[in-house]
Amino acid sequence: MNDGTASEDTLARLAELLRSPDDLDKLPSLKSEFIRKKTAIDAQLKLGLSDQLAVTGAGMASIADGHKTVALIKDEMLKIDKLCAEAQAMIRDFPEINRMSVMQRNFAAVEEMSASVLLFSQRLAEMEELLREDDEDLENQPNLLAIHDGLTGLRDMRDRAMEQARGSSSEGRGGLELIENLPIDGNLTMRDLFTKLDDVVDWFDEHVGQACINIIPLVQAENNGLVVRLALVIEAEEKKDKQVKALQDAQREFSHVASRFKSINVGQRELRGYKKKFLQAVEASAQAQFATVTEAFLDDPDKLEKACRWFFNDLNTVKLGMQNLTPKKWKIFRTYTNIYHRLMHDFLVGRLDDANITPVHMLAILNWTAKYYSKMQRLGLKEEDLSPHVIDDREGDLIREYRNLITNAVEEWMARMATSDRRTFTSREEGSLDLDADGRLHTKSLGDMWTMLREQLSVAESSGRPDVVEGVVDAMMRALKSRQQMWERLVDDEYRKIENAAETAINPSDIDGLSSYQDWLTAIANDQITNIDDQPELNITSFLTRFKSDYEPLVSPAYAVTVMAEHESLTNGYVDLATHCMALFASLIFTTDFRSVTKTFFTPTWYQQATAQSTSTMAQITTTFEDYLSGENNITQVLHPALHGILVEELSDALLVRYLGSVRNRGAKFRRQDPFTERIKADVVTVFTFFSSHPDTLDLVKDKWRAVNAFENLLSADRGHGITESFERLKQQYWDVQIGWVEAVLRARDDFERSMLSGVKNRAAAMSGERGMETVMSKVK
Repeated sequence: MNDGTASEDTLARLAELLRSPDDLDKLPSLKSEFIRKKTAIDAQLKLGLSDQLAVTGAGMASIADGHKTVALIKDEMLKIDKLCAEAQAMIRDFPEINRMSVMQRNFAAVEEMSASVLLFSQRLAEMEELLREDDEDLENQPNLLAIHDGLTGLRDMRDRAMEQARGSSSEGRGGLELIENLPIDGNLTMRDLFTKLDDVVDWFDEHVGQACINIIPLVQAENNGLVVRLALVIEAEEKKDKQVKALQDAQREFSHVASRFKSINVGQRELRGYKKKFLQAVEASAQAQFATVTEAFLDDPDKLEKACRWFFNDLNTVKLGMQNLTPKKWKIFRTYTNIYHRLMHDFLVGRLDDANITPVHMLAILNWTAKYYSKMQRLGLKEEDLSPHVIDDREGDLIREYRNLITNAVEEWMARMATSDRRTFTSREEGSLDLDADGRLHTKSLGDMWTMLREQLSVAESSGRPDVVEGVVDAMMRALKSRQQMWERLVDDEYRKIENAAETAINPSDIDGLSSYQDWLTAIANDQITNIDDQPELNITSFLTRFKSDYEPLVSPAYAVTVMAEHESLTNGYVDLATHCMALFASLIFTTDFRSVTKTFFTPTWYQQATAQSTSTMAQITTTFEDYLSGENNITQVLHPALHGILVEELSDALLVRYLGSVRNRGAKFRRQDPFTERIKADVVTVFTFFSSHPDTLDLVKDKWRAVNAFENLLSADRGHGITESFERLKQQYWDVQIGWVEAVLRARDDFERSMLSGVKNRAAAMSGERGMETVMSKVK
């Protein structure tokens, strides 16, 4: 079936290659190509076959060698078996000889055990006497080694006796009970002696344990003899324990072998763990010290360093005085370091995980971490050599958590102030604003806000960490900007309410809350200027400058440079908000006082005022301005002096914008025969006459009112090129002039034609229109 499939594939392939009679000419080239491919494939097959034959040959040779080795081993085993059989046949009475040998060994063991048992009570009494002597001199314990040696012999003898007795018991002779009940002295049995031995061993262990616990004071008192004796005792027990542990492991892993060899039978001895008990005593002693540290730390976090003085004194004692008194393999300094470091880690992490931890305690731990590693560095211990990290690398989290405690307090304070300010602003109750010593209006929360910021900055300063202070300063900057935005939203929302109410009011100046809103605009603007008003000549420093001088010494130089941009942005924001309040104040006057007056500009009424300049619309407006700026209850009495010029400028801008926008008034028309040019000039003269009483802003006012010239040029220009050229000059001077306003001006001409508007739009499209600073014309709709 496969052959048929292959044939079909071949035929299909040939049919694909030879589709037309002309393809027969390709046969020689196809044949040579197939021959070349076949040759390459044959070469590859030969090479692969050669490698496979070599591998197979090597494998067969290895198998043959293995068979030979197995045969040799088999022959050797047969020889050994033959020799064993011949040896037994050569020795007559072998079973009897073997039995006699066992009896002789057992007799010797019994004789030796009997002698040991007879001396057991005497030796035990000697150990008790030595222990009593050491009780009188626990600081030196001169008999420690002798007691240890004697007790070791007695314990070993007991273990051997119990093992032999257990062996006898296994053979059904009741040896264990016999040994335990064997009378030694009167009614005293071996069981009583063994129990008494346990009591003496416990007595000895108490001496050893006390020496272990007090080993640091012993080294500090230069009682080197006891330290060395203690180390020798522990080292000897450690060595024995290692041997027993190795034999126990061997018994577990090779139980079938161990049962046949008495030499690896561990007998009755158990692991005594003196080295482990020594390390536990070291840890227990340090743990007791940490109990005192915990109490001192909870009472006063600043006492942490003093309370931990023993910690480093102990390690220094071990490093300088104990390393030469203990076996080198103990690496005693590293051992103490690991234990003490772990306890310090557990203590600090335990305090950090305490749900009732205070920020002060958290900060104390954060500052202690750097001091801890610095002190360990002095002992020759690098931070990377101490594991785990003493507070689990939680510095970043702690810094953020501590910083967040302060920033949250700042945000909560600012939120409460904002809520109170919004409520007071909305209600505008009597007495909701303050007057300073100079009689200027201010909000009641201004001073409280900066006092709170100074207090929280002081809390951040107490951390002693620039990164904490920097985070807090960032939060304060954000809070101050948010407060700027809050005031801007509040005054804008209220302005829109009053503006909507003025649309339907019979007398807009009588709108409820209008006067108090003007007072709040003044107070808010005063606050912003007070925040940044530095007067070195009067030794007056603004709130923001004092804030900067407070935080700059506490932060890193790099941050001090970076935060300058935020500081400048905040300063500009205060200026912008104060200016915005003055702009709303000026707009409010036109929304209420001049809502109907400005609608007469460029109407027949306006033309009729040509013979009565004193009662013209512009004169009425400037007279009202005079009342606001110089009247009996003028605004300047409660306005910061730095805002006087800004208010005058905003009044000028508001008047200019509404004057130029009046081309949209119903009935506004500029006929060629009407004296509109003279009337416009008269209005401008009235404006300049009024603002001349404010010389500080007069030049700025005149510069902005030059836009009226461009306006008049559009009105008086000849149709055709005259209008487009006038527009071009206007556009060059005021790049942000709105084409909708230009269209309204052209439509107000009595000779308006659509070609005028088309020409202006074409010229506007052809101009490059380079953008610059915003001009007053951007406000003209």
